[in-house]
Amino acid sequence: MLFNSFAFLLLFLPAALLLHWLVERFRPDWRLPLLLFLSLGFYSYWDWRFAPLLATSVVVNWLVAQAFIRTGRDILIPLAVITNLLVLAIFKYFNFFADMANLIPGMQASHWDLALPLGISFFTFHHIMYLTDLKKGKAPRYDLVRYGLYIAFFPQVLAGPLVRWSEIMHQFEGRPYQRPDAEERFARGLMLLVIGLAKKVFLGDQLAQLANPVFQAATNGASVTMADAWQGTLAFTFQIYFDFSGYTDMALGIALLFGIVLPQNFDVPYRATSLQDFWRRWHMTLSRFLRDYLYIPMGGNRHGLAVQLGALFATMALGGLWHGANLTFVAWGALFGLGLGLGVLWRRAGGLMPAIAGWALTFLFVAFAWVLFRAPTFEGALKIYRGLLGLSGIGSGFKWRTILIAAAIATIGPTTWDFVFKLPARRWLVNTSAILFAVLFALVMLKLGDDGSYEFIYFQF
Repeated sequence: MLFNSFAFLLLFLPAALLLHWLVERFRPDWRLPLLLFLSLGFYSYWDWRFAPLLATSVVVNWLVAQAFIRTGRDILIPLAVITNLLVLAIFKYFNFFADMANLIPGMQASHWDLALPLGISFFTFHHIMYLTDLKKGKAPRYDLVRYGLYIAFFPQVLAGPLVRWSEIMHQFEGRPYQRPDAEERFARGLMLLVIGLAKKVFLGDQLAQLANPVFQAATNGASVTMADAWQGTLAFTFQIYFDFSGYTDMALGIALLFGIVLPQNFDVPYRATSLQDFWRRWHMTLSRFLRDYLYIPMGGNRHGLAVQLGALFATMALGGLWHGANLTFVAWGALFGLGLGLGVLWRRAGGLMPAIAGWALTFLFVAFAWVLFRAPTFEGALKIYRGLLGLSGIGSGFKWRTILIAAAIATIGPTTWDFVFKLPARRWLVNTSAILFAVLFALVMLKLGDDGSYEFIYFQF
């Protein structure tokens, strides 16, 4: 059930909100079990066969946590983390590693045709965050319902944001509709939902129509002209932003409707003036996960320059692999690892750069890197790169209007969160905004019915 589907917007979400309101008012002790039930039902809609995996994952990891609390045996947590990663590897990377093994002369590893459970990367990382912090003595014990809801809460189970236990668990105890600002929070949640949906439908999906044919042609072996290559690259650069940030806005808005504040995931990343700045703004919850659970444990910047550069490269390469079982993703991450390493050397050497030059270089680097992220093969990526450099002809017909609008909104405008929460809570403004957002929602519904819609990009991860 896609967030941008009639089934979700017109059936599941209204029914879930009504049930949640009734339970919160008349049987508040049922609120968390209801949210867990709704979350498992939402997840089961995709494929009921995946629900037992999610439920088993929750129960087993919770039992390990209870055993660790009772016995204090340190080995339990590393074993649980390794087991979680092995399950992820089997479902997501088995064929990838089989292909790597087959590169060795004499090896004949077979493939397993396993369906990839949606959101497995995200809920695996949630387990790892809690278990790791539990071992460090930072995380407390939780009952099974609360832990299950932390892992499976439906606004964020499929594509994040990656939420730390400390950011959400205390919110489960509240009475969201009893707060003095309950109506205001609910209204702002609806605004986030509608704006995120509009970003996806009116920008992300329209940009996909400009990017997809170019990358498909390159994948099929066709030469790509300079005009087409820049159209495809820039269109995807903004498509992935509006697609993923639109999903995140919707997730934050939906969670807020149920009284839960999730962490933000984007902070106008295309205004970044360095790669380090970019990763502080792009998919922020993943960036901090990679920093806290990979980069720092590898040594970070505490053990000399060589260790820092190695940790940066390894962290970003693994971050690339997390995105998909393809060497193009690894190369994408490794490229950022090299770029971040060069940034470290530049700063250590005392290098200075005007902000405008830093922004231009950062944007070009990120856009060029997105080619590896989008192209399914290195051959296809090379076709795009040749086109970008003008080595396959100049071409014509660059479709610039949607790209220009997207670029202006992505670089000049505020984040959706800032826009929504900076609106004054004045009755006339709230009423006017409600009318405008109702019209916008109606337009989105008409667009969905007219064109259909693409699946969110990050659902494949």
